[in-house]
Amino acid sequence: MITIYLKQYNKIIRNADPKLFDELGYDDILWIDLLRPSIKEQKAVENFMEISLQTKQQVEEIESTSKYSETENAIISNSNFFVPTGDSFVVEPVSFIISNEGVLVSVRNAEFRTFRETEKRLQMNSRSYSTGYHLFISLLEVRIDYDADLVEMIAKQVAALSKDINSEDSIDKKIIHRINALLESTMLLRENIFDRQRVLSGILRSERFPNDIYPRLQLMIKDVNSLINHADFSFQRLDYIQDAALGLINIEQNEIVKIFSVAAVIFMPATLVASIYGMNFHIPELDWSYTLPNGWVIPVGYLFAIGLMILCSAGTIWYFRYKKWL
Repeated sequence: MITIYLKQYNKIIRNADPKLFDELGYDDILWIDLLRPSIKEQKAVENFMEISLQTKQQVEEIESTSKYSETENAIISNSNFFVPTGDSFVVEPVSFIISNEGVLVSVRNAEFRTFRETEKRLQMNSRSYSTGYHLFISLLEVRIDYDADLVEMIAKQVAALSKDINSEDSIDKKIIHRINALLESTMLLRENIFDRQRVLSGILRSERFPNDIYPRLQLMIKDVNSLINHADFSFQRLDYIQDAALGLINIEQNEIVKIFSVAAVIFMPATLVASIYGMNFHIPELDWSYTLPNGWVIPVGYLFAIGLMILCSAGTIWYFRYKKWL
């Protein structure tokens, strides 16, 4: 889909007809937005702008030159944007091209809040967006604001996770999965903010942008640096929470092993006594018996062996308690 923003009658008019390229010039167009464009739409824009749009492979490259570069005819910038997917998000690259005449061309494959918000600002105050340079900077400003919202959202999730871990006596797999998911989201967010930083640094070094844009760039770079610090703090806090969770899991496992170890030691003397009296040798205690007046025969040796086993186990338990091992 193609959307063309025209400068007419001191306001911005939105149109979606590629045939306008045959009737208009560069001075009439402010912004050409391509959302999942067809080959025909891409060719129409390339012929009108006399440029080549970025391929998907070029947009997804991570080199600094692919994030921001200048040619004789245009400024090319590629940046990553987030698309929310439930509690997480995925990264979608967006390509921007600004011609020497100040026409902005954006190519994307997903819908973003950033573009909707920028369009609202454009319609409300069109005079502030006299060129594609100003519009591009506004898009980055809105994107940085949303990045700040994402950093704040992750910080709240990290705080809630820390509270849940502190209030629970045991750690299950769900907690570990939550930690890993937040770590992954934080790393993606940090990479995206670094991506924004590289684009702003490239713009700051450029001499093609209008002079009134550079003070705004200084504030945007400060905001980005602040976001990086916040993201780093969240990442470090998650790392600490992960260590604490693994420590609690180790404590739980040690308690379980301790119980089995103590049980084995307690029953070890009793097992030894039972093994001795279970030997196939003649042991005198096995013949011990006592006959009651009514003729009942009590196997004293049997009771003696059981009592000895109970005494050994009780003695082991007492010794453990005396040593404060239990």
